[in-house]
Amino acid sequence: MAVGDLTLFEEWLVDDGEGDVHDYEVDVFKMALITNGVTPTAADATPMWSVGSGVDYDGNEVGTGGAVYVAGGLTLANPSYVEAAGVATFDADDPAVITQDAAGFNNAYWAIIYNDTATNKNAIAFIELGGPVSQVAGPVTITLNASGIFTKTIV
Repeated sequence: MAVGDLTLFEEWLVDDGEGDVHDYEVDVFKMALITNGVTPTAADATPMWSVGSGVDYDGNEVGTGGAVYVAGGLTLANPSYVEAAGVATFDADDPAVITQDAAGFNNAYWAIIYNDTATNKNAIAFIELGGPVSQVAGPVTITLNASGIFTKTIV
């Protein structure tokens, strides 16, 4: 996996198939940053942003001493889920730029995208940041793919 690649959790396939976990145009989706205290993989069992989940992502969140970044991460505003020519695309606005702050984090390695509305805060995907990424050293910008966060294609 290359730095910057977005990887969907395999468990997302089950969540998405159940149909009652994610409402892509109504739910609140967030992107939270974690340290290298845990390394996410596509096969992680029960990936959730909550205490008691299969993998403790939230317990490895970066510190929130600086400006902009708050516990639980950044909201992905204006989520959309549209279909065209047999391809469904989930997308949202890029998260806010995390401004430089001497009191901020200096140890971000991964970004976790999760559904903050879902009962168990189900995680959808993760992005390798090539850390350590530091808010102390300068602003942190994460740009989502212009073609969408993910697509599903009918073949």
